[in-house]
Amino acid sequence: MAGQTRGATIALLGVLLLGAVRPGAEASEIALPHGSGITVLIKPGIPTLPVKPCYIISTKGHLTTLTIKSGEKAVFSFNCRDPEKHFVIEIQKNIDCMSGPCPFGEVQLQPSTSVLPAVNRTFIWDVKAHKSIGLELQFSVPRLRQVGPGASCPDGVTYNISGRIDATVVRIGTFCSNGTVSRIKMQEGVKMALHLPWFHRRNVSGFSIANRSSIKRLCIIESVFEGEGSATLMSANYPDGFPEDELMTWQFVVPPHLRASVSFLHFNVSNCEKKEERVEYYIPGSTTNPEVFKLGDKQPGNMAGNFNLSLQGCDQDAQNPGILRLQFQVLVQHPQNESNKIYVVDLSNEQAMSLTIEPRPVKFSRRFVPGCFVCLESRTCSTNLTLTSGSKHKISFLCDDLSRLWVNAEKTISCMDHRYCPRRPYSLQVPRDILQLPVQLHDFSWKLLVPKDRLSLALVPAQKLQQHTPEKVCNTSYSYLVASTVPGQDLYFGSFCPGGSIQQIQVKQNVSVTLRTFAPSFQQEASRQGLTVSFIPYFKEEGVFTVTPDTKSKVYLRSPNWDRGLPSLTSVSWNISVPSGQVACLTFLKERTGVVCQTGRAFMIIQEQRTKAEEIFSLEDEVLPKPSFHHHSFWVNISNCSPVSGKQLDLFFWVLLTPRTMDLTVIITAIVGGGALLLFALGLIICFVRKKKKKTSKGPSVGIYNGNINTQMPMQPKKFQKGRKDSDSHVYAVIDDTMVYGHLLQDSNVSFLQPQVDTYRPFQGPTGDCPPSPPLTGSRAPTAKLTVDEPSPSFPAESESEPYTFSHPNNGNTDIPLLDTHEPTEPGE
Repeated sequence: MAGQTRGATIALLGVLLLGAVRPGAEASEIALPHGSGITVLIKPGIPTLPVKPCYIISTKGHLTTLTIKSGEKAVFSFNCRDPEKHFVIEIQKNIDCMSGPCPFGEVQLQPSTSVLPAVNRTFIWDVKAHKSIGLELQFSVPRLRQVGPGASCPDGVTYNISGRIDATVVRIGTFCSNGTVSRIKMQEGVKMALHLPWFHRRNVSGFSIANRSSIKRLCIIESVFEGEGSATLMSANYPDGFPEDELMTWQFVVPPHLRASVSFLHFNVSNCEKKEERVEYYIPGSTTNPEVFKLGDKQPGNMAGNFNLSLQGCDQDAQNPGILRLQFQVLVQHPQNESNKIYVVDLSNEQAMSLTIEPRPVKFSRRFVPGCFVCLESRTCSTNLTLTSGSKHKISFLCDDLSRLWVNAEKTISCMDHRYCPRRPYSLQVPRDILQLPVQLHDFSWKLLVPKDRLSLALVPAQKLQQHTPEKVCNTSYSYLVASTVPGQDLYFGSFCPGGSIQQIQVKQNVSVTLRTFAPSFQQEASRQGLTVSFIPYFKEEGVFTVTPDTKSKVYLRSPNWDRGLPSLTSVSWNISVPSGQVACLTFLKERTGVVCQTGRAFMIIQEQRTKAEEIFSLEDEVLPKPSFHHHSFWVNISNCSPVSGKQLDLFFWVLLTPRTMDLTVIITAIVGGGALLLFALGLIICFVRKKKKKTSKGPSVGIYNGNINTQMPMQPKKFQKGRKDSDSHVYAVIDDTMVYGHLLQDSNVSFLQPQVDTYRPFQGPTGDCPPSPPLTGSRAPTAKLTVDEPSPSFPAESESEPYTFSHPNNGNTDIPLLDTHEPTEPGE
């Protein structure tokens, strides 16, 4: 009796001491009944920040760890006001079902959370059972949701569930509240840990234990769906390896009016010596149960009603076992109208082609979003599906909104031997079976391959194309993206849409042409889509654009790689046609290109295709030319150097056609002047004839003017569509007068010398067939260099602007050139 009094006195002194150390602090008392199998351990937690030391104050003094066993009672407190930052408490209960009956039924929290200190608490139940006994954990509503190891739950309440294989502990998974997992069955014992945060007032465990017969596998997890929803589940020990040669099953309860689909999110397979790792489905109503799939196969979808999924391991290689693991998702949703419709995609006649149906990129949403699945043969469903050429495929869709999916396709067209390349054009057309699908076509890419340095490619659209530029954007439902596929060459020719002036695109080497759609209206416009590709003789430029401008609007053109600059040492040309009766105005949108060359020179050549006159500009040093007028088709060619990083070459210009103007006053003046000159020449001839009748001796040479001319007055050039090169107005014959009037001397005996006749004729060779050749990159070419056709070596050099004069005396000005060199103030000829 005295001992009890002494113990009470000591306890009272301890309480008084606690009050002295921590004014206002409350003491906790924990008493554990005999035979309860419960052990309480208070131990330091993991501090998140350096904090002031805190201790447990009990009758034993200042402690950092306190253990209370079954049949013991302890009174304690803490010497700090925030013990939750310093300590955690574990309450473990051992249940031996091998030596006695198991306490089946609802599991209670012992001791109650109301008597525990306000620190993070973990309740652990360790149940040992015989191998032939199955134990079932039943979870009340809300059910559990599996999460990855280390993940936190929104409310802080976490379940960690483990099983046993002999002496080895196997982690079944980590679970939070508000899920679909309703039951977990295990064999040979279970270990359950419930983590409750210090601020949580929960006073129930939320589960019960029941006795079941042997399940002959590691565990069975039941997942119940009451409506639309999804569940993500993982194999045992995930992300570590699944136990060797074990079997694990998931049972899914799905209302009959809903449909379920399985998607494997992540998996690995181990190295098997015996058996084969696989998944098996038991689907009510299936005639092939169990349906066996490899982990890499497309998994079943569009399943009605309940079904089971099992994961079977194998006997692993002892030296290199590998890892078997699986994370998958089950999505349950209402069936859609498209679920029962079958689409046939016939690719049996296609070659080197693949087609992928996949989800569009979408923003993440926390709310439930019904899945979009593509099903092959109505059962093998997945979020994406790839079809290959050479076969006929039957597909269906399980999706609430088909606009969440799109189609991407790719086809390779190659000719690696130039001797056998087809000479007829090849049509780049989207197959009809793809267009009939209820999902939008996003990209269809053609990879065009040719033998190196042997052949090039010509792309001709069904409708002339417009280049997408900031000043004139494409607003059509589709466009073509043209880019080089030569390894190591980053060259993007541009984006082109129908409704422009580009008639043809020629590329030197391998290229990809991607048809990209931007609106569902493409389905209605697809019939007008068309592009043909031809194999043509090899040329050295990277690209040649043939442009036939529209007379109603400007044509905006820009060099390839606009945002990054033209690649080093490449050349690109534009062949711009100017129709008869029109004048083209060429305008550059900025004064300088901004390129700075490290080696070599960057040039631009503007060449008239008819006159062969070309202007050469240095793109590095000089200002781009002012707006200029061109009456005939012309070339624009740019050749890049090796530029300094950050100072790249890009060129942006536009072309506008306007009608040619004709000055009526000049025409009338030219006609009157020409007639007067003709009358004057006839008078001279009559006078000479009369004199020759009297005198037969040789006189001085005379210049005979060609009367069959285009009556164009000097100093008034470019007023007629027909130029000097196209007429004979510049052809003069210097003839001895005795040859002109020689027939009058036929009856005389006077002899005379045979005169020589010399005629100037222009160059009549081909014009405009090939783009201008760039000058040598190492040279310094002058700006605005005018070149003309070289004369024949047998004749002295002459220019078209050289004046022509009569040989007989003339009191007038004989030095008036017939070709005016002044720049016109407005378009005309």
